[in-house]
Amino acid sequence: MHTPFPSSANTETESRPFPWQMLTIFALAFWISTSLLLDLLVMPSLYLSGMMSQPGFAGASYSLFWLFNRMELVCAAVALTGLLVLRGRQTVFSRKGFVGVFIGSVLLSIALIYTYLLTPHMSALGMQLNLFDTATSIPAEMNQLHGEYWALEMLKLAGASLLLGLCCRNRV
Repeated sequence: MHTPFPSSANTETESRPFPWQMLTIFALAFWISTSLLLDLLVMPSLYLSGMMSQPGFAGASYSLFWLFNRMELVCAAVALTGLLVLRGRQTVFSRKGFVGVFIGSVLLSIALIYTYLLTPHMSALGMQLNLFDTATSIPAEMNQLHGEYWALEMLKLAGASLLLGLCCRNRV
């Protein structure tokens, strides 16, 4: 019986391992660049245009961050998966692989905190539930949550940048 596919196990596609390091580098670079775009361009533009003082801003920002947080979860999961695969390919136990997996786990935890704790809580605080109340003031708790967001954001950017550097130098 003739098969259209070669039966040899040494075909070019089977002998080449999946490029996990390149995929990890791409996921980290994409994640860092989109985070910087959101933090340094989109949010300041919305603030300067007065959009943040509008009554519907909490709903609109929740929609924006809902999408962005899911993208962050995918990037964190891809990066951590790549780091685990690269760690598993090492023939001897080394600390450098452990450090990468640890930082990747912290980054995934930050993305989970953003997605399931900070964003819903901040959006709930910003919702205007009284249609007759024209004066909108920012709750004091919102400032604390913004501080927590920026602390996690700096930790995320530092960790992702460190991992990107380690991946580019084959140190994971």
